[in-house]
Amino acid sequence: MSSDRPAGGVLVLRRDEVLEVLSMKEVIATVEEAFREKGLGLVQMPPKQYLFLEEGDLRTMPAYLPRLGAAGVKVVNSHPGNRGKGLPSVMAVIELVDPWTGRPLAIMDGTEITAYRTGAASAVATKYLSREDSSRLCIVGAGAQSRRQLDAILEVRDIRKVMAYDVVRAAAEGLARYAESLGRGLSAEASDSPRECVESADVVVTATPARSPVVMDEWVRPGTHINAIGADAPGKEELDPAILLRSKIVVDDYEQTIHSGEINVPISKGILRRDQIYAELGEIVAGRKPGRTSREEVTVFDSTGVGILDVATAHSAMAAALRKGLGLRLEGLGL
Repeated sequence: MSSDRPAGGVLVLRRDEVLEVLSMKEVIATVEEAFREKGLGLVQMPPKQYLFLEEGDLRTMPAYLPRLGAAGVKVVNSHPGNRGKGLPSVMAVIELVDPWTGRPLAIMDGTEITAYRTGAASAVATKYLSREDSSRLCIVGAGAQSRRQLDAILEVRDIRKVMAYDVVRAAAEGLARYAESLGRGLSAEASDSPRECVESADVVVTATPARSPVVMDEWVRPGTHINAIGADAPGKEELDPAILLRSKIVVDDYEQTIHSGEINVPISKGILRRDQIYAELGEIVAGRKPGRTSREEVTVFDSTGVGILDVATAHSAMAAALRKGLGLRLEGLGL
């Protein structure tokens, strides 16, 4: 029995135990490897499935990475109104199984894994698609995900200035304070408008639940890189379609983004065609296509969130938890 999986019973990991074994730097490395495996055509990952509920949705995200020996499924919700109820807008549980026997190996809180791997995906995209000298970061949407976006991008670029905008100004001010608290000498401020934030940025992150554009084309300077994070379900849209029409568009998964990513609305309206998508991020990480090729081009990473990232990160977290002796072993689940 491999030492990276429990010898008996199902390992159950709470949120605090998952957090104890997560390191953003390590998650970025895991996510980059998962994208590379996808770019090489070595993973199985059906598009996520949705149940549309009264005030949100529920999603299932299965994935298998044979060379990592990692297989499993994440069940995750999206309820934007939860902030007013004192609950996270995203909550998740991940189950890992033994690829060779189907035996349940672990059940763990997936909320933090979702946040970390989403930030890490943006970091990988920023590494390959932004200018290397990018130093000014704008984050539009200062919810819980915004902090993981900041943490991750700081690992791949020498960011000196952070600008935050949110319709709830207190949230933007909180993100600015968080940035300054990291001890990296960052200059950080809450912006009065998304335009003020975007116009002076080298890298832009949009992490909102918007269903109509919140970033307009005339605000985006040549050479900007955008991580479009918020559009992860049909009908969601954060960017003026004119931005996409002049950008190099990179997606995390072709089929998923067409139906539920930033490009889903422009494609459904006939504004954008599938053949205008440049690449999947995995193709670039695997060296099959180049990333940024000029200082002036605008690049967009359309991130819907893909199951391979959850399963790969959870697999790594399980191995780390076993080494530390964390978690509870339960017998009789699925056996």
